[in-house]
Amino acid sequence: MAKSKLKQKQFSLNNLVIESILDKKGEEIVLLDLTTVNDTIVDTFIICEADNITQVRAIANNIVDQAEEQGIIPHSKEGFANSEWILIDFIDTVVHVFLKTKRQLYQLEELWHDATLQKIEE
Repeated sequence: MAKSKLKQKQFSLNNLVIESILDKKGEEIVLLDLTTVNDTIVDTFIICEADNITQVRAIANNIVDQAEEQGIIPHSKEGFANSEWILIDFIDTVVHVFLKTKRQLYQLEELWHDATLQKIEE
């Protein structure tokens, strides 16, 4: 598959993920472009937060459901058991859905400060 077609597919997935987060009222959505960071194995992080674990789980489930409806199956999913930090791995895009307090604790944006950060508004 041509590189431009791969980028277009990733852009579509990223939009689907962001819309899925917004549908369930996810907050503080950011997209980290990691393509300019050396030695990364992923192109994009999408990070959001929610006030409670029920909402964290609802956001993550909506992302997975919407992706699967488009024939996109996550490579792996982690964190559904406690739903404080759910990670959904789509290979080139990794989604992090945090409970607000856990996001403040782990500060992924600070860890990946070399990445280009884009805040997503409704």
